[in-house]
Amino acid sequence: MSINNKNYAVFGLGRYGFAVAKELCDSGAQVLAVDTDPNIVNAAGMFIPICKCADITDEEVIERLGISNMDTVIIAMAGNLEASVMATALCKEAGVKTVIAKCSDEMHQKILSKVGADITVFPEKESGMRLAKNILSSGFVDMIELSDEVSMVELDMRKEWVGKSLIELNLRKRYSINVVAIKENDIITTDIDPAAPLSENCKLIVIADTDKLLKLK
Repeated sequence: MSINNKNYAVFGLGRYGFAVAKELCDSGAQVLAVDTDPNIVNAAGMFIPICKCADITDEEVIERLGISNMDTVIIAMAGNLEASVMATALCKEAGVKTVIAKCSDEMHQKILSKVGADITVFPEKESGMRLAKNILSSGFVDMIELSDEVSMVELDMRKEWVGKSLIELNLRKRYSINVVAIKENDIITTDIDPAAPLSENCKLIVIADTDKLLKLK
Protein backbone atom coordinates (compact mmCIF):
# COMPACT_ATOMS: atom_id res chain seq x y z
CA MET A 1 0.00 0.00 0.00
CA SER A 2 1.34 3.42 -0.91
CA ILE A 3 2.04 6.17 1.60
CA ASN A 4 -1.19 7.92 0.67
CA ASN A 5 -3.22 4.70 0.41
CA LYS A 6 -3.41 4.91 -3.37
CA ASN A 7 -2.10 2.65 -6.11
CA TYR A 8 -0.39 3.91 -9.25
CA ALA A 9 0.43 2.46 -12.66
CA VAL A 10 2.74 3.98 -15.24
CA PHE A 11 2.47 2.88 -18.88
CA GLY A 12 5.56 3.59 -20.97
CA LEU A 13 9.04 3.73 -19.45
CA GLY A 14 10.76 6.24 -21.66
CA ARG A 15 12.55 9.15 -20.01
CA TYR A 16 9.30 10.80 -18.84
CA GLY A 17 7.49 7.65 -17.69
CA PHE A 18 10.56 6.30 -15.93
CA ALA A 19 11.01 9.62 -14.07
CA VAL A 20 7.38 9.52 -12.89
CA ALA A 21 7.55 5.88 -11.79
CA LYS A 22 10.92 6.20 -10.04
CA GLU A 23 9.93 9.34 -8.16
CA LEU A 24 6.72 7.69 -6.99
CA CYS A 25 8.67 4.62 -5.86
CA ASP A 26 11.38 6.66 -4.17
CA SER A 27 8.64 8.40 -2.20
CA GLY A 28 7.35 5.07 -0.90
CA ALA A 29 4.35 4.63 -3.17
CA GLN A 30 3.27 1.31 -4.65
CA VAL A 31 3.74 1.50 -8.40
CA LEU A 32 3.15 -0.87 -11.29
CA ALA A 33 5.34 0.07 -14.26
CA VAL A 34 4.62 -1.36 -17.71
CA ASP A 35 6.40 -1.22 -21.07
CA THR A 36 6.38 -3.34 -24.23
CA ASP A 37 10.18 -3.48 -24.53
CA PRO A 38 11.72 -6.26 -22.38
CA ASN A 39 15.11 -4.55 -22.33
CA ILE A 40 13.59 -1.36 -20.97
CA VAL A 41 11.61 -3.33 -18.39
CA ASN A 42 14.71 -5.20 -17.23
CA ALA A 43 16.69 -1.97 -16.88
CA ALA A 44 13.86 -0.17 -15.05
CA GLY A 45 13.44 -3.14 -12.71
CA MET A 46 16.66 -2.15 -10.95
CA PHE A 47 14.87 0.96 -9.65
CA ILE A 48 11.18 0.06 -9.78
CA PRO A 49 10.28 -3.22 -8.01
CA ILE A 50 7.11 -4.04 -9.95
CA CYS A 51 7.84 -3.87 -13.69
CA LYS A 52 5.93 -5.81 -16.33
CA CYS A 53 6.49 -6.32 -20.03
CA ALA A 54 3.02 -6.23 -21.57
CA ASP A 55 0.83 -4.81 -24.31
CA ILE A 56 -1.47 -2.39 -22.52
CA THR A 57 -3.63 -1.92 -25.63
CA ASP A 58 -5.02 -5.43 -25.00
CA GLU A 59 -8.16 -5.50 -22.86
CA GLU A 60 -7.27 -8.92 -21.42
CA VAL A 61 -3.84 -7.64 -20.38
CA ILE A 62 -5.43 -4.64 -18.64
CA GLU A 63 -7.67 -7.04 -16.72
CA ARG A 64 -4.83 -9.44 -15.90
CA LEU A 65 -2.65 -6.62 -14.54
CA GLY A 66 -5.44 -5.54 -12.19
CA ILE A 67 -5.60 -2.02 -13.57
CA SER A 68 -9.16 -1.65 -12.30
CA ASN A 69 -7.68 -1.54 -8.78
CA MET A 70 -5.50 1.47 -9.58
CA ASP A 71 -6.45 4.92 -8.35
CA THR A 72 -4.26 6.73 -10.88
CA VAL A 73 -2.73 5.62 -14.18
CA ILE A 74 -0.10 7.73 -15.93
CA ILE A 75 0.08 6.99 -19.65
CA ALA A 76 3.48 8.19 -20.86
CA MET A 77 3.47 7.11 -24.50
CA ALA A 78 3.06 10.38 -26.41
CA GLY A 79 5.13 9.00 -29.29
CA ASN A 80 2.55 6.30 -30.01
CA LEU A 81 -0.82 7.95 -30.57
CA GLU A 82 -2.79 4.75 -31.16
CA ALA A 83 -1.37 3.02 -28.08
CA SER A 84 -1.95 5.99 -25.79
CA VAL A 85 -5.53 6.41 -27.01
CA MET A 86 -6.32 2.71 -26.62
CA ALA A 87 -4.71 2.54 -23.17
CA THR A 88 -6.62 5.62 -22.01
CA ALA A 89 -9.96 4.24 -23.18
CA LEU A 90 -9.33 0.81 -21.65
CA CYS A 91 -8.30 2.28 -18.30
CA LYS A 92 -11.46 4.38 -18.10
CA GLU A 93 -13.57 1.38 -19.08
CA ALA A 94 -11.85 -0.57 -16.30
CA GLY A 95 -12.98 2.06 -13.80
CA VAL A 96 -9.73 3.90 -13.12
CA LYS A 97 -10.65 7.15 -11.37
CA THR A 98 -7.82 9.32 -12.68
CA VAL A 99 -6.01 8.83 -15.97
CA ILE A 100 -3.15 11.24 -16.68
CA ALA A 101 -1.96 11.10 -20.28
CA LYS A 102 1.17 12.57 -21.81
CA CYS A 103 0.50 14.20 -25.19
CA SER A 104 2.71 15.40 -28.00
CA ASP A 105 0.55 18.22 -29.42
CA GLU A 106 -2.84 19.90 -29.11
CA MET A 107 -4.57 17.47 -31.48
CA HIS A 108 -3.26 14.53 -29.45
CA GLN A 109 -4.54 16.29 -26.33
CA LYS A 110 -8.04 16.70 -27.79
CA ILE A 111 -8.22 13.04 -28.80
CA LEU A 112 -7.03 11.81 -25.40
CA SER A 113 -9.54 14.04 -23.63
CA LYS A 114 -12.37 12.73 -25.82
CA VAL A 115 -11.60 9.10 -24.97
CA GLY A 116 -11.55 9.82 -21.25
CA ALA A 117 -8.20 11.23 -20.10
CA ASP A 118 -8.87 13.23 -16.94
CA ILE A 119 -5.64 15.21 -17.17
CA THR A 120 -3.27 15.75 -20.09
CA VAL A 121 0.30 16.98 -19.78
CA PHE A 122 2.92 18.17 -22.21
CA PRO A 123 6.40 16.83 -21.39
CA GLU A 124 8.17 20.05 -22.34
CA LYS A 125 5.99 21.94 -19.86
CA GLU A 126 5.96 19.49 -16.99
CA SER A 127 8.74 17.10 -16.01
CA GLY A 128 7.92 13.56 -14.94
CA MET A 129 9.55 14.15 -11.56
CA ARG A 130 7.49 17.26 -10.96
CA LEU A 131 4.25 15.48 -11.88
CA ALA A 132 5.04 12.65 -9.44
CA LYS A 133 5.87 15.09 -6.65
CA ASN A 134 2.63 16.97 -7.18
CA ILE A 135 0.60 13.75 -7.08
CA LEU A 136 2.31 12.47 -3.93
CA SER A 137 3.15 15.46 -1.81
CA SER A 138 0.14 17.64 -2.43
CA GLY A 139 -2.70 15.37 -3.44
CA PHE A 140 -3.44 18.05 -6.06
CA VAL A 141 -2.68 16.66 -9.48
CA ASP A 142 -3.27 20.05 -11.07
CA MET A 143 -1.09 22.09 -8.71
CA ILE A 144 0.99 24.71 -10.54
CA GLU A 145 4.26 25.81 -8.98
CA LEU A 146 4.55 29.57 -9.46
CA SER A 147 7.92 29.57 -7.71
CA ASP A 148 9.90 27.38 -5.31
CA GLU A 149 7.68 28.53 -2.44
CA VAL A 150 4.34 29.52 -3.97
CA SER A 151 1.76 27.41 -5.84
CA MET A 152 -1.70 27.76 -7.35
CA VAL A 153 -4.27 24.98 -7.08
CA GLU A 154 -7.94 24.25 -7.67
CA LEU A 155 -9.64 23.23 -4.42
CA ASP A 156 -12.78 21.13 -4.25
CA MET A 157 -15.53 22.57 -2.08
CA ARG A 158 -15.57 21.11 1.41
CA LYS A 159 -18.87 20.21 3.02
CA GLU A 160 -18.33 22.66 5.85
CA TRP A 161 -17.77 25.50 3.38
CA VAL A 162 -21.03 25.05 1.43
CA GLY A 163 -23.50 27.87 1.99
CA LYS A 164 -20.92 30.14 3.57
CA SER A 165 -19.30 33.20 2.03
CA LEU A 166 -15.61 33.91 1.68
CA ILE A 167 -16.01 36.59 4.33
CA GLU A 168 -17.39 34.01 6.75
CA LEU A 169 -14.74 31.41 5.90
CA ASN A 170 -11.90 33.93 6.20
CA LEU A 171 -9.53 31.51 4.46
CA ARG A 172 -6.70 34.01 4.31
CA LYS A 173 -6.55 34.26 8.09
CA ARG A 174 -7.31 30.59 8.83
CA TYR A 175 -5.13 28.94 6.18
CA SER A 176 -3.03 31.79 4.72
CA ILE A 177 -4.46 31.17 1.25
CA ASN A 178 -5.75 33.74 -1.24
CA VAL A 179 -8.79 32.96 -3.42
CA VAL A 180 -8.19 34.42 -6.89
CA ALA A 181 -11.14 32.87 -8.75
CA ILE A 182 -14.18 30.64 -8.41
CA LYS A 183 -14.97 27.88 -10.90
CA GLU A 184 -18.51 26.57 -11.33
CA ASN A 185 -19.77 24.44 -14.22
CA ASP A 186 -16.47 25.04 -16.03
CA ILE A 187 -17.00 28.80 -15.84
CA ILE A 188 -14.23 30.72 -14.06
CA THR A 189 -15.08 34.00 -12.34
CA THR A 190 -12.41 36.37 -11.08
CA ASP A 191 -14.84 39.16 -10.12
CA ILE A 192 -15.76 37.52 -6.82
CA ASP A 193 -18.47 38.70 -4.44
CA PRO A 194 -16.97 37.82 -1.03
CA ALA A 195 -20.40 38.02 0.61
CA ALA A 196 -22.09 35.52 -1.73
CA PRO A 197 -22.73 32.00 -0.38
CA LEU A 198 -20.71 29.24 -2.02
CA SER A 199 -22.49 26.30 -3.67
CA GLU A 200 -21.42 22.68 -3.45
CA ASN A 201 -20.56 22.73 -7.18
CA CYS A 202 -17.97 25.46 -6.74
CA LYS A 203 -14.23 25.04 -6.83
CA LEU A 204 -11.84 27.63 -5.46
CA ILE A 205 -8.72 28.60 -7.36
CA VAL A 206 -6.23 29.72 -4.75
CA ILE A 207 -2.65 30.88 -4.41
CA ALA A 208 -0.61 30.22 -1.29
CA ASP A 209 2.72 29.11 0.05
CA THR A 210 3.11 25.48 -1.01
CA ASP A 211 3.63 24.27 2.56
CA LYS A 212 0.32 25.91 3.55
CA LEU A 213 -1.50 24.11 0.72
CA LEU A 214 -0.15 20.75 1.79
CA LYS A 215 -1.96 21.14 5.12
CA LEU A 216 -5.28 21.35 3.25
CA LYS A 217 -5.08 17.96 1.50
